[in-house]
Amino acid sequence: MEPVATPGAAAWAAMLVRMDDAATLIGLDPDVHTLLRRPRVVLEVSIPVRMDDGRVEVFAGWRVHHDTTRGPGKGGIRFHPDVDADEVTALAAGMTFKTAVVDLPFGGAKGGVRCDPTKLSLGELERLTRRYTWEISPMLGPDRDIPAPDVNTDGRVMAWLMDTLSMIRNEALPASVTGKPLALGGTRAHSGATSTGVVVCVRAAFAEMGMDVEGARAVIQGFGKVGGPLAFLLSSAGMRVIAISDVGGAVYNPAGLQVAELSQHVAKAGTVAGFETSEPITEGEMWALDCELAVPAALDGAITAEVAERFGARLLVEAANGPTTTDADPVLERRGIRVVPDILANAGGVTASYFEWAQSRQGYAWDEDLVATRLRRTMETGFTAVWARADALGVTLRRAAFAVALEKVAEAIVARGLFP
Repeated sequence: MEPVATPGAAAWAAMLVRMDDAATLIGLDPDVHTLLRRPRVVLEVSIPVRMDDGRVEVFAGWRVHHDTTRGPGKGGIRFHPDVDADEVTALAAGMTFKTAVVDLPFGGAKGGVRCDPTKLSLGELERLTRRYTWEISPMLGPDRDIPAPDVNTDGRVMAWLMDTLSMIRNEALPASVTGKPLALGGTRAHSGATSTGVVVCVRAAFAEMGMDVEGARAVIQGFGKVGGPLAFLLSSAGMRVIAISDVGGAVYNPAGLQVAELSQHVAKAGTVAGFETSEPITEGEMWALDCELAVPAALDGAITAEVAERFGARLLVEAANGPTTTDADPVLERRGIRVVPDILANAGGVTASYFEWAQSRQGYAWDEDLVATRLRRTMETGFTAVWARADALGVTLRRAAFAVALEKVAEAIVARGLFP
């Protein structure tokens, strides 16, 4: 019987396709290419947890270093029932290229635990986090690997992780995680940084495409940690957010959704579905709406070739990781739809993490305006480099972004050489 391909395997295969394409595009050294096609470290651990009813349940967890040539590993930890080693590896590779494309001194890492956190009590979630931290602790540290929040994890989880690692090492390690609470040295700009970075890319792309932000129409998939703040930011910029979807459904209002009221509705109902001043639509119908901007801000694989064929937006900005499948890319290109890829568009989060890491190492908190200014400058510089490379090579922004990132990683690998 043929093995069943998992979503994680598909994500890793897609990463290899895009990496291989960029390697050919820039004439990458074959030895460097060979190194980057395999993750440096894949650690799989069993995580026994005493549940509230007294029984022991064992969860599976992973921490992956894809490449750490340019600096310590950087990448989030997600808790999700479908996560697997291939998915974590693909996400770690994405972090290698994401940190490179915006020129941060990090390598690519990622972590995950296969669990459903909505079915865990607070105590069970804490015990799971602390035991997972113990199991992967040899890989962690301010100069080794710095985790951050991801899907279904937050500042509270980072606080438990930091505390556990500090107890193991018997020393204060505030720079061992980012996205931690303000009381433990977090930064105010971190929570909305991914959304802020997306907006920087939206503004820059609109300017390059000769479109006005004011009055433009947008649709967003996801209303969580990224999609929620993003809807506010786009509305504040003068755009009409005409449709939003989440796991519970999708809502539409051609005049523009009232984001503040929608947020209050979601706080009560747990989903955008049923919002009074809107009409229900399917997510497929949402992607087909005539608009200027579409932003997938949920999980991967949302934009397939089938979706791309009826896509209604002129610009797609990827706030999620891996939202567009490889077979959708040529369809979007053929239809003239610009795509700002995930390794550039959602790099605002890891950029803010870099700033938090630097502040924790310095023991000195930066002024919030300084963080905002440096975040905007970093994203604008990265966008400009990618857009210029796309023009120079006559390729899509995704291919250009991978080309820019691969060149930077390759330069570091060649400079360091091969040990021994």
